[in-house]
Amino acid sequence: MKSRYIRFAFAAGLFLVALSAHAQVGEYRNDFSVGVNGGYAMSQVGFTPKVNQKWLGGMTGGLSLRYKSEKYFSTICSVMAEVNYAQVGWKEDIVDVNNQPVINATTGMPEAYSRTLSYVQLPLLAHLAWGRETNGVQFFINLGPQFGWLLSERTKTNFDFVSRNTKDRVNTVVAQDTMAVEHRFDYGIAAGAGLEYSIPAIGHFMLEARYYYGLGNLYGASKRDYFAKSNLSNVVIKMTYWIDIVKTRKNKKQK
Repeated sequence: MKSRYIRFAFAAGLFLVALSAHAQVGEYRNDFSVGVNGGYAMSQVGFTPKVNQKWLGGMTGGLSLRYKSEKYFSTICSVMAEVNYAQVGWKEDIVDVNNQPVINATTGMPEAYSRTLSYVQLPLLAHLAWGRETNGVQFFINLGPQFGWLLSERTKTNFDFVSRNTKDRVNTVVAQDTMAVEHRFDYGIAAGAGLEYSIPAIGHFMLEARYYYGLGNLYGASKRDYFAKSNLSNVVIKMTYWIDIVKTRKNKKQK
């Protein structure tokens, strides 16, 4: 049931993006901006059976495009697209029943494991904003689908798999440690909110917090496969600097 609601949100996001791009019922706009974005992503993977995890940190950044189509009452309607490079994945929380680190008998060190997945990501977002349009602060929300393609994966660990201490672990699911990602294509729904500050003749500075929930799986999810679910999710804090390429001629009502 939860998956059905999330997939409905994915379809609704696609519809909202298309609507923002084509609807013309308010004040006409024809603004096109390009920008560069960068930020920090904190990610996990939703494994079933469960794998205990901490947040894995990584960098993200890329190119942003935005087309503003109209202002409907106080709502400024745009559509956004980004092409980003992102480092996501998972970091295991390897502890015993007392929530203490599990010690490897060979190294004498607490066991650690993380997998960094490098993606090219393409979010397509409806962008709705309220506030000062050309000089001052706006509040905005973003919503839409996101697609990704896995470029590479990198494992970081401090123990040999043959000598890992599974006896003391409170969570004994370790199959993922030696499994390469099976599905390179990823898709899901992204939603964000933040503030944008516009300075005439200089540009626009946007600060955003964004959440992504993956609808695809890293591994097979049939009855024959080990994991029933293995979807990505992440929280991103990012900044974007925009410059206007095409702008609607300013009138007295625009602020």
